[in-house]
Amino acid sequence: KALVGAALDRFGALDLLVNNASTFYPTAVGAIEGGQWEELIGSNLRAPLFLSQEAAPELARRGGAIVSIADIHAERPLKGYAVYSIAKAGLAAMTRSLALELGPAVRVNAVAPGAIAWPEDGQFPPPERERIVATTPLERLGAPEDIARAVHFLATAPFVTGQVLAVDGGRSVFL
Repeated sequence: KALVGAALDRFGALDLLVNNASTFYPTAVGAIEGGQWEELIGSNLRAPLFLSQEAAPELARRGGAIVSIADIHAERPLKGYAVYSIAKAGLAAMTRSLALELGPAVRVNAVAPGAIAWPEDGQFPPPERERIVATTPLERLGAPEDIARAVHFLATAPFVTGQVLAVDGGRSVFL
């Protein structure tokens, strides 16, 4: 409530909510702890749901949109990242559900990035990075601008709702 209220106080209106906050780290099945579940589900699913719910009345008044940042691993889970993959699958389902619930006044979509930037904590060593790029049909990493362009498209496309757009250089075709 405070975040949406602050945006309204600052700008006087709300036309777009981009659910972009995320936590990403591995969770080994058999050793998943409650705190990991709360953190990963909280940032990747719970917060987007409650932000969307709070923003919905103003977005409806303005004919606005919600765009969430999902992940290609919502559809094709990443081994070793069970809770993260579950959370992003929930975000994809939330996108489709809210499109039904909030339409026709609010359009709700998501972008599902592939490899854009590597975590800086060593989760993906160089050989793994090379393998991922080699199995991406465009044979390169994406750039943050690729995601921004997709968000802009979904924020302004008047006849698109309930969609999860993969922006992954074709990698999800290979997975």
